[in-house]
Amino acid sequence: MKKIIAVNGSPRKGWNTDILINEAAKGAKEAGAEVKVYDLYRMDNCGGCKSCFACKLEPNKGKCVYPDGMAELLEDIRTADGLILGSPNYLGDITAGMRALYERLIFQYITYKKEPSSYSERKIPVMLVMTSNAPQEIYDQMGYTARLEGYAGTISHFIGPVKTLVCGNTLQVNNYDRYNWTNFDVEAKKERRETVFPAEMQNACDMGREMAEKGW
Repeated sequence: MKKIIAVNGSPRKGWNTDILINEAAKGAKEAGAEVKVYDLYRMDNCGGCKSCFACKLEPNKGKCVYPDGMAELLEDIRTADGLILGSPNYLGDITAGMRALYERLIFQYITYKKEPSSYSERKIPVMLVMTSNAPQEIYDQMGYTARLEGYAGTISHFIGPVKTLVCGNTLQVNNYDRYNWTNFDVEAKKERRETVFPAEMQNACDMGREMAEKGW
């Protein structure tokens, strides 16, 4: 049985990123995989890289050994057959929580040597999900596409091949009147939630199933 680790990097439970991550997890489960879902913002004491360099020395080369709340997650990823990562777009980037995981996940494998360039001994498929209030149509213009491709490129080198799923123009709250946000076409956002978002949920589910069945 394949083991898939899914990580929700959003602080908002039950909203866009969380929904898509769980749909991907559902697809992987339907394909027979064992799936474990982590909510970064509900984990205690999970910080970024401490730059202790223990991961560059024997007997821990390629392994982050800092004993905080991230340790169990990193070990689970190390033994996984697939990884699902999801974050909302905060100020054009992933969330602080997901960035902390990214630092810990990647830095442990950097050798600072020409050969080998990575301590990672195996590659696994990675699904990278990003949701945002901003529509996907402006991602190129705002530099979001380039930033996401940067993450995907680094993850591909150290962890494994990446497929991305971007879901833009999302519904942020149920009641826009409460906040008096005048920049948005609220009815259009609500309509999109009803007509487009279900297809994105299905896409996430299908990608999770593909990861568990054959990878990429």
